[in-house]
Amino acid sequence: MQLLRAIGFFHGNILLFCVTTGAGIFVSPKGVLKYSSLNIAVSLSIWAACAVLTMITALSLAEMGTTFPRSGAPYYFLKRSLGSSVAFLSLWIKLFTYPLGIATQSLIISTYLIQPFYTRCPAPELLKKCLALATLWSLGLLNARGVLTVAWFQSISILVKMAVLCFISLTGIVLIGTGKKENVARFEKAFDAELPGVSQIAEAFLQGLFAYSGTSVLINIAGEIKNPGENIPKSLITVLPTVAVIYVLVNISYLTVLTPQEIISTDAVAVTWMDKVIPSMQWVISFGISTSIVSNMCCTILSASRLFYTASQEGQLPLIFSMLNNYFSPTVAITQIIILTSFLIISSDLINLIKYSGLATWVLRGLYMIGLLKLRYQEPNLPRPYKVPLPFVLGSIAISLFLILTPMIQSPTVEYIYGFIFIFSGLLCYWLHVHINQHYVCFDKVTCYLQLLFNVSPPEDQDDGISTGEKHLEEIVL
Repeated sequence: MQLLRAIGFFHGNILLFCVTTGAGIFVSPKGVLKYSSLNIAVSLSIWAACAVLTMITALSLAEMGTTFPRSGAPYYFLKRSLGSSVAFLSLWIKLFTYPLGIATQSLIISTYLIQPFYTRCPAPELLKKCLALATLWSLGLLNARGVLTVAWFQSISILVKMAVLCFISLTGIVLIGTGKKENVARFEKAFDAELPGVSQIAEAFLQGLFAYSGTSVLINIAGEIKNPGENIPKSLITVLPTVAVIYVLVNISYLTVLTPQEIISTDAVAVTWMDKVIPSMQWVISFGISTSIVSNMCCTILSASRLFYTASQEGQLPLIFSMLNNYFSPTVAITQIIILTSFLIISSDLINLIKYSGLATWVLRGLYMIGLLKLRYQEPNLPRPYKVPLPFVLGSIAISLFLILTPMIQSPTVEYIYGFIFIFSGLLCYWLHVHINQHYVCFDKVTCYLQLLFNVSPPEDQDDGISTGEKHLEEIVL
């Protein structure tokens, strides 16, 4: 028994689109515009630049998933290139950031679904948490049914998501086309506002790149993708430009209806936009946002479970996490993620720790690129079905350094110290894991009982080599 290669080019595109277009496009415009000093031209330019940077980084990461086409490829790649300690550090970071992100998304979903019924007062916290838990466990059960079931669920949810985004985009185009003064006046003075500083630009990029997060989902499930050497790069090249165009059009639509001051004064830009356009249809946007976040959550749970699965196979997590059920899904890993997230939802004050995970994400991406360069030097003859151009790798390293160091140098805060303490405390845990880890018979008994409870069995060893041919970016495009 092993994970099935059931995801083709079509379902891969759907998964990538669904996980990329999450809550970011509905909340990030506020941050991008704020750190752009309310400069509309700079704001739209940053959205376009974020798309380019995301494409460069995603194509660089794609080499990992195609060289080592197995689930949890980034983790395995770090262990192969930079050693077990760095791999454990990435596992440590993801062990916290995945549940924190999923818990935050669950609470946002429940807020958007319940708040329309409480127009004159805040919705009860207990009701929101109960709905968040119900949503979370439903998606956990869905993931336990296997990756193909998740892909079909995303095929349905993408229709709702596309309908909402296309409605916002087309409405903005129509309003600009009518030529009303109030709709086009802001664009006529787009270059009149002051220019932001370097640190503000870096902060604006971090806000915009949040809306593009999730592009590594196909690399995380590379072991379940058919012909990953071709399908992963093709999906990235197909989907990300489409998402970029939609994001720019949606932001233009926001700015057509709302002033920059109105955008930065609201936490839900899309809801405020709909309140101005068609107030009676506000519930449609709330439903659309909830659907977007649900599909994003579903893919996040999928990615997280594959990381636990691979770490278990490599001996850095208990063996039970790599065992599969009848649907070829790591049920115990999924259950562990759901349980951790449930605790965070119940004690929602801990959700504030999510702000420390942004730094960790870009630290990891920098490490991925360093590992990529090291492996190219140490193992130049390693079969690489897809090989990203070297300038893309160097550009990704430069992006990571810029986004990490610029805010720290220009406007240092104690939060960055907390972030680094959190990241490097993982090295202490690794030392404890290596030097104190001992084998007890009781662990075998617990594993046996859990194996019977979840009806799972260990995976078979599999040959991860898919192709010995090497393809470059221009060959993939053609």
